[in-house]
This record gives sequence, C-alpha cells and structure tokens, in this order.
Amino acid sequence: MIRSFFLMAVLSGGGLVFAQTKLPAAPGPQMISPVEIAQAGASVASPANGNRQPPAQVNLSSPEKTPPQSQMPGLTRAQAEQMAIRNNPRVSVGKLLALAQHQVYREARAVELPNANFAMTAVEAQNGSRLSAGALNASRLFEHAGAGVDITQLLYDFGHTHNLVLSRELQEKASNASALATVEEIVLATDQAFYDALTAQALLDVAKQTVITRNTTDVQVKEMTQNKLKSILDLSFADVNLSEAQLLQLDAQNNADASMATLDAVLGLDHNVQFRLIEDKEAPPPPPDSADSLIQTALQQRPDFQALNYGTTAAQKYARSQWDQLLPTISAEGTAGTVPFRVDRYYNADYWGGIGGNMSIPIFNGFLYISQAKEARYRAQAAAEGSRDLRDRIVRDVRIAWLQTNNNWQRMAVTAQLVKEANLAMALAQTRYQMGLSSIVELTQAQLQQTSAQIQDTNARYQYRLSLSTLNYEIGIAP
Repeated sequence: MIRSFFLMAVLSGGGLVFAQTKLPAAPGPQMISPVEIAQAGASVASPANGNRQPPAQVNLSSPEKTPPQSQMPGLTRAQAEQMAIRNNPRVSVGKLLALAQHQVYREARAVELPNANFAMTAVEAQNGSRLSAGALNASRLFEHAGAGVDITQLLYDFGHTHNLVLSRELQEKASNASALATVEEIVLATDQAFYDALTAQALLDVAKQTVITRNTTDVQVKEMTQNKLKSILDLSFADVNLSEAQLLQLDAQNNADASMATLDAVLGLDHNVQFRLIEDKEAPPPPPDSADSLIQTALQQRPDFQALNYGTTAAQKYARSQWDQLLPTISAEGTAGTVPFRVDRYYNADYWGGIGGNMSIPIFNGFLYISQAKEARYRAQAAAEGSRDLRDRIVRDVRIAWLQTNNNWQRMAVTAQLVKEANLAMALAQTRYQMGLSSIVELTQAQLQQTSAQIQDTNARYQYRLSLSTLNYEIGIAP
C-alpha cells in the first residue's frame, strides 16, 4: 500500500528532487515549518496576470503531536517480537486453551482411577416403611445411624477408556502445538508491522526532503523569472511540483501514523505510542540455495502441521473408543462401615463390609453406540484429509516464500545500481537546466526517475528483510 500511493503520486505528474543520494539507515521525522514553505512561494511579477499568488500555506505536521525522536523509546525488531509475545491477547488465548485441554485429559483419565465416596446416614423409620407400595424400598429403612465408604474401580472395558484417554492426551499435544503456532503468527505479524513502519518512516523522510528541495528549486526559478532568465511556464512547473510535494508529505505522514498504530496493536498496546524504530545493524544473509530442504524442514517443524497431525491421530483414537462402547465393562466394588447406633434385633454387628464384581454388557440402546462410532470414524477421515491439504499448502507456501526471497535479494542489487544512475542523471539534468541548455521538462523527468529509484530502493531493502521473516515462519523456525 505504501509503495502504491508513492508511485501513483510520482507518476501523476512532476518529480521529486533529492539532495541526498542515500536514505538514512535509521529514519527520523524532521518537520518542515509552514513559514519556510510560504516564504519559498513569494509573489512573482507576471506579464500575463500582474502579481502572481504564492502557493497556499499547508500544515504538514501530524494531527497528533509527535515528540522529538530523542524522546521516543527505541524499539528493535527483536524487542518488538518479545513485547508482542508478552502482551498480545492471542498468545494468552492460545496458552489458556492449552491449559484447559490438559484438564480435559485429566477428566478422561479419572475413569481409570478408583472412585471412593464417604457417606453418613441416620434413619428413624417405622418398621413397615420398607414394605410401602409404589417403589422397591431399601431394606436399610430401619432405625439406625452409621457411616461408611464405597469404592468402585474399573478393571477392564476392552480399550474404551484407554483409547479415550489417549485421544485426550493427543488433543492436549495438538493444543500446545496450536499455541506455539499462534506465537509464530504473532511474530510474523510483528515483523510485518515493524518493517511497514520502518518503510513508512523512510518514505516520510523522502517526502520531507522533497519538500525542502522543491522549495529551493521554486525559489531559484522565481529569481530567474524575475531576472527574465526563465519564463512564467517554468515557475508554474515549479509551483505545481511544490504543491505535489506537500500533498506527498501529507499522505506519507498519514501512512507513517497508521503503520505505527498497526504496530501498537500487534504489540498489545491499547494506546498510541510513538517508537523510534531501530533497524538491524547486521547485513541480512543471502537466501538459501534450494527450497527442497526447506520443505522437509517445514513438514517436520511447522507447529500448525504438528497440531493437525496430533488432532488426526486423536480423532482416530476417539473413533476406536466409540466402537469399544459395544463391548462389556468389568469393574470391582467394595463397601465398609460402622453402625454405632442401631436396633440390635435388626443388626447383628456394629460394622459391615463387602466386596464384589460387576460386568455390564450393552445389548440395545437404539443404535446410539453404533451411530457415535460411525460419526467419530467419519470425522477422523475428514481430519486426515485436512492434514493432507495442509501438507500440500505448506509445500506451496515454502516454495513461493523462497522464490520471493530470491527475487527481493536480486532487486536490492538492481535498485542500488538504479539509485546511482538516477542520481547521476539528476545532477547532469540540473546542471544543464541552470546553464540554460535544457527545459524544465527534462529536469522534471530526471526528478521523477530519481524519486522512483529512491522509493524502489527503500522498499527493496525492507521487503527483503520481511521476506526472510516470512520464509522463517513458513519453515517453522521458532522465535
């Protein structure tokens, strides 16, 4: 988006003049006083219309007061990534869901552990209470008070509980992998916002320098027009170019503020903070030689692919556990307690105890278990197809990211050479114009070429660094 609006502004007419041939490594906004701009457009006598009106004053400062760069907190890309991991709510959501899934695993495993219940009972009842109509009343409806413990332990259910526990354990691993995938997504989004903000600030510096340079050109053309060395047409071209530079700076300022707001949001900040972005000092490494090894690394390390594989295996285990519901369940039961208050003719001792086993065999429940098993099997097959689809997309994305990285690497060399050639052409065109050997159209064309070269060089440098971050994300390199 940033590159598009600059190219449209440049191609719409007029060019930008640069006093510098190289952009600063760590761009910093330098506001141009509207008074200085107004002074550059003083009125000029015109044979056609008398007194020429100067360009209108325009406030080129940001609507929000921007503090000086010395007062802004510095922020490197690595610091931005760590801040986003700490503060971004999506990272917290992923971690909390992983913790919740661990509790789901414990819930499923609880069936394999003993189940013990303690009870205290006191009854005052008539002797005939256990013989009343309407229900099979318990034989314990005698006057007594006692306490005891009941214990139940699952012995064997032909793999139903075991497969269910394995399914929940695999889902926990999938949730942990998804949380890691979310972290990597936030890191990539942070790099994207960081380099977009760096690019916007660099292009804002280009626009500010353009305003200064066009002010100078406008003043020079005005003086030459007053001395009858240039025509009023030349001054009109200079005034138009100055107005275009002012519009360009306004758009650049707006994009710089918007990109900083995007960066603040990715960092998990709910208020506006203007950072002084610090570019990496180390030169970026060249791209890898081949994409084949990167594809294999991605298939092994991508956390989202691991999460989907865990989810597929979990669905298969769950489908197996649903089929196991059709098999018997064997469990052991035990009970023990005391009866300190009792009617002796009904209780022979002041305690009781017993142990036994139970087998439950499902016979018919309206095809519930069969339907559940088939549903789980179909969902497991769908999960397997989803995993295959993601594998194909990973192969495609890694190859595309590698190709884009190589293209941006080559573009950096070409744009650097383009800037040198455009600067040379600009210097020659300006000299020829001052000596009266060419028209302002030739100078404007040289300005256009220089501006386009500077913009392309700025975008190429930051786009290559961003493409490296994208490639690292595609192959699953953790931050």
